Amino acid sequence: MVANQDGVGAWFAPAAAIAIGATIVSLAALLLLHVLSPEFAPSWRAVSEYANGRYPWLLTLTFIGWAVSSFALIATLWPLSTTTLGRVGLVFLSLAGVGQTMGGLFDINHKLHGLAAMIGIPSLCIAAVLLTMALSRRSDVTAPPVWSAHLPWFSFALMLGALAMFTSALKSAGVDVMAQTTPLSQLPEGVSGYVGWANRLLFASTYLWAALAALSVLRARA
Repeated sequence: MVANQDGVGAWFAPAAAIAIGATIVSLAALLLLHVLSPEFAPSWRAVSEYANGRYPWLLTLTFIGWAVSSFALIATLWPLSTTTLGRVGLVFLSLAGVGQTMGGLFDINHKLHGLAAMIGIPSLCIAAVLLTMALSRRSDVTAPPVWSAHLPWFSFALMLGALAMFTSALKSAGVDVMAQTTPLSQLPEGVSGYVGWANRLLFASTYLWAALAALSVLRARA
């Protein structure tokens, strides 16, 4: 569907619907993991650790659904490629999709999982801001709220801060995280962690932005 830059015919609504559907699938799989694997305390266990549980396929579905949402959003927001800001944002969204796909293919026990996070998470945070800015300059669509574009990077910063504090607390309790060959089964006495909640907030914030970005296109087409 191609039209002039300010015409609603430029937006590809089916891709927007796919993006929303994939986001819902990813969210549902993640919520189901919390129900089926209560042994992983959400306060301090990362989402990726569900790979060591009884339902690793649900975690794979979480990541793949996340990736499909990003790739569908690229098609949805392709009209933004007519501007430099939009093109750069779409490139970062492509990198986010690659990182999310890698996260699904290579679990936390694989050496490439860390690289997947390094590629996918920052890229999605940047893409959300740039693409929302590009959308706000269009006359034929209402951009997602600015706060929804900044929430992913805020959540990411919060997660990094929580991780640093958690690692420091473990070190003070005599636990050398780098020397651990297997994940901790429980926290040492006196240590509490919130990095898990921050990690889940990151997922939730990216789901929200992706859904709002796709909805903005659906509303324009409607």
